[in-house]
Amino acid sequence: MNCRVVVEAAVPVYDVETENEAIRIGISKTGEMLNPDLNYVEINMGSRTSPSGEELEPAFIAADEALVALELEMTVFNVEREEHASRIARKEIGQRLENIPLEVLRVEVIEDEDDAEAVGDDETTEDGESDADANDRDAESNEQGSDETESDESDDTATNDSSKSKATTDDDVLPEFEELLE
Repeated sequence: MNCRVVVEAAVPVYDVETENEAIRIGISKTGEMLNPDLNYVEINMGSRTSPSGEELEPAFIAADEALVALELEMTVFNVEREEHASRIARKEIGQRLENIPLEVLRVEVIEDEDDAEAVGDDETTEDGESDADANDRDAESNEQGSDETESDESDDTATNDSSKSKATTDDDVLPEFEELLE
């Protein structure tokens, strides 16, 4: 089973004046700590809400220092269950982000390619054509193929008749050909 794990990180940023500046520096600082070892981790702004449910900026500034909420997403492959995926993600990210608190926000199971093919009949193929359209097209070609088969069969009977007459003439021609080879 493969899982997509989203971890929230509280990244401290120093000597900032605005929330946008704090967010940019927080993302940059986190990217430097994760790269090059974990360059597959996606870094996004986090979301915060007040106790009353009001949306807040992902950065909190006090005395020119900020605490930035970031969401770090990574895919964990070949895990037994969702809890296993969350532990692996926290360990991998936590080793690179020292002294930064992490919390797992969500774990999403990613369907395998085999499972995705079996999910529905109307899924689109790589060409952008749905399976139903492909099936219709195949049925039409089969109908046309059966018409061609009938005409091929009539041609085969004509060919068999002419091949019988050719066989008698071929027998006459073959010895001459063999003589030419000698």
